[in-house]
Amino acid sequence: MDNHTSLTADVTGGVDTHKDLHVAAVVDERDRVLGTRSFPTTRQGYRQMLAWMRSFGRPVRVGIESTGSYGAGLLRFMQAAGIEVMEVTAPDRHDRRKRGKNDDLDAQNAAHAAFAGHRTVTPRSRDGMVEALRVLRVCRKTAVNARRIALQMIQNTIIAAPDGLRDQLRQMTRMQLIRTLAALRPDLTTYRDLEAAYRISLKSLARRYLELHDEIADLDVMIGAIVNELAPELLARNSIGQNSAGQLLLTAGDNPERLRSEASFAALCGVSPVPASSGKTVRHRLNRGGDRAANSALHIIAIGRLRTDDRTEAYVARRVAEGHSKLEAIRTLKRYIAREVYGVIMQRQKQINATGIAA
Repeated sequence: MDNHTSLTADVTGGVDTHKDLHVAAVVDERDRVLGTRSFPTTRQGYRQMLAWMRSFGRPVRVGIESTGSYGAGLLRFMQAAGIEVMEVTAPDRHDRRKRGKNDDLDAQNAAHAAFAGHRTVTPRSRDGMVEALRVLRVCRKTAVNARRIALQMIQNTIIAAPDGLRDQLRQMTRMQLIRTLAALRPDLTTYRDLEAAYRISLKSLARRYLELHDEIADLDVMIGAIVNELAPELLARNSIGQNSAGQLLLTAGDNPERLRSEASFAALCGVSPVPASSGKTVRHRLNRGGDRAANSALHIIAIGRLRTDDRTEAYVARRVAEGHSKLEAIRTLKRYIAREVYGVIMQRQKQINATGIAA
């Protein structure tokens, strides 16, 4: 479909993203589909896509699926080109059942959603220090998981090891055990012998554990430096450590101004109150939506303050005395903390925008 309109007309784009090919669609000012085409996921492909969209008119907005994964490169390209980008969320299942599914339809649905402003959110910009923080934290998380697996394998291997070897190792602390195993000098030519095979395996696992341990320590230094630079005021607050602060910065993103209010930040963190009233009973329940990692960070902060801050302890005690459960009191406390965190992050973002610290 290539029914070109006036080049001065406003058009809206939509993109269904994939690993190797993106499928783009364009709709006109009346939300009519003007064309659909595929482009490679390269910078040249992005340029061709934008030129193709401009051949129909002036792109005022582009809806992109999966801006945090397959669409991340296209997101950065479009933002650098001055195009407003909206992240398109999952399509309506009822509509999909009626119309069916293929890549062209998905791209057209993304364009329709961007045109109407339905199923769209302002995406994180993913071009600053918060994105660098995210990448490092993801790397650290996988390293921690791999280290835990290595330790589990060491423990399981020792349980099944020959008695003589097992008796030498079972009374050691974790790091004593790891360093002892890493220092073993088994004869590699005797790997057919059972005990020698166990010693070779345990040495390999212990060295793997230590390498991952050092890797995590290096990543912690880099992550800590970014968090300290981005949010020193957040770290100065009671019970907010580097891990919690880092997660809340990730949730807010490089462009927290996309969040319209502290209420939207609370909803994003899954701490906004959800009505659960029935009949004469009026109450709210925990919100099980939102970013669960951010919710967990707020919960850790709330528990920390409940243990260390007299005012927080008195507040929770008062809520419980009023007939609320302790869990409901903590939910309310998390909502207040989200408001506090949002204010600190937005104030810091104004400073960053003024000084260009994260450029």
